[in-house]
Amino acid sequence: MNQYVKRVLGELCARNQHEPEYLQAATEMLQSLSPVMDKHPEYEQLGLLERFVEPERAILFRVPWVDDHGHVRVNRGYRVQHSSAIGPYKGGLRLHPSVNLSILKFLALEQTLKNSLTGLPIGGGKGGSDFDPKCKSDREVMAFCQSFMTELYRHLGADVDVPAGDIGTGAREIGYLYGQYKRITGEYVGVLTGKGLAYGGSLARKEATGYGLCYFVEQMLAAHGKGFQGQRVVISGSGNVAVYACEKAQAMGAKVIAMSDSCGYIYAPEGIDLAVVKQLKEVERKRICHYVERVPGATYHQDASGIWQVPCDIALPCATQNELDLDAAKALVQGGCYAVGEGANMPATLEATEHLLASGVLFAPGKAANAGGVATSALEMSQNSMRMSWTFDEVDEKLKAIMTDIFQKAAKAAQEYGPSPDNYVVGANVAGFLKVADAMIAQGVC
Repeated sequence: MNQYVKRVLGELCARNQHEPEYLQAATEMLQSLSPVMDKHPEYEQLGLLERFVEPERAILFRVPWVDDHGHVRVNRGYRVQHSSAIGPYKGGLRLHPSVNLSILKFLALEQTLKNSLTGLPIGGGKGGSDFDPKCKSDREVMAFCQSFMTELYRHLGADVDVPAGDIGTGAREIGYLYGQYKRITGEYVGVLTGKGLAYGGSLARKEATGYGLCYFVEQMLAAHGKGFQGQRVVISGSGNVAVYACEKAQAMGAKVIAMSDSCGYIYAPEGIDLAVVKQLKEVERKRICHYVERVPGATYHQDASGIWQVPCDIALPCATQNELDLDAAKALVQGGCYAVGEGANMPATLEATEHLLASGVLFAPGKAANAGGVATSALEMSQNSMRMSWTFDEVDEKLKAIMTDIFQKAAKAAQEYGPSPDNYVVGANVAGFLKVADAMIAQGVC
């Protein structure tokens, strides 16, 4: 490992011992950048790595709200503004009990690299709260969102910081957040993305992350003489990313045979009936276990992690971070899996990623493969600025072009800097970093 990288990583670990997710993401990135530092020793004098790994700003605040029983509840709110070197901060708001500063710092770091890869002028950020919208009434969710935005609004702006949705933050939450921002500021601007179509949202935004994942994996497979046609695909999760990855994979000729939620997974050897999954998850908001009550031949298995035991050709982890560990990676390899595409942010552990790569599995890292969502969010920002709306096909065409370009950037950087030309983890980290580094150098020490 390059000595500069080793020093920065050691200092980072000493200073952030209590932030495991952040250190995991930073370690993977810094290790990938070792050959870049060998080639550019001048970066050490400029302190580029020290400046890159440290967020520009991390905001922590309380969020008081009143539940349906009249009790005052208090949650923590966060916004990590990681880098504005190439544009306004851009990244989602996650609402989940697991949210903490470590998770948001890792997500913001990944978001900076991901947004750089899109080629669009957007920086990186991430935010959210430990609030859980599940089992809350619409009124309670609205009360929380209004309180959250009452503090956060002062840090936002169409050319400053533009949040979006993430886990737990869907169309309902974005609507409440946007309404409160508009009420406080009196401005009708594109300060949030993932908005409803009635008030400035973009067609294809809901589908974008899942579709984009498949477009990237399609490019990766094609580069090795393969494709989705006739392949068995396992997808973890059943949220937006998983549902629309399933939809696009099926459209490309694949047979999706398993999906999951946090309680367990379904196995459908004849292929998932996506209409039933959509009805359960998007309309009825029920657990995926109810799928077997409506589709003969499908089976339900408790323990969502067991999904990686299902033999498949392609695996698309689309649930959450670190869901795919070393044992799961070994099971995938043993089950005949030859390609993995990360739909979630950092769903594979470092050990799992290393095992998959060492086993010759084609691996599409999340910072590249799931960039379709933020890319389409940036397209929504463009439409808001121009006061116009593009058709679904227009947005989808732009999305496919962006994902194809991201693959080509990652492949080119892997060819130049990677231990092998198929190491897209190194390729994505290097390609994302170099653009931000160039901007940082041009703007001086700031």
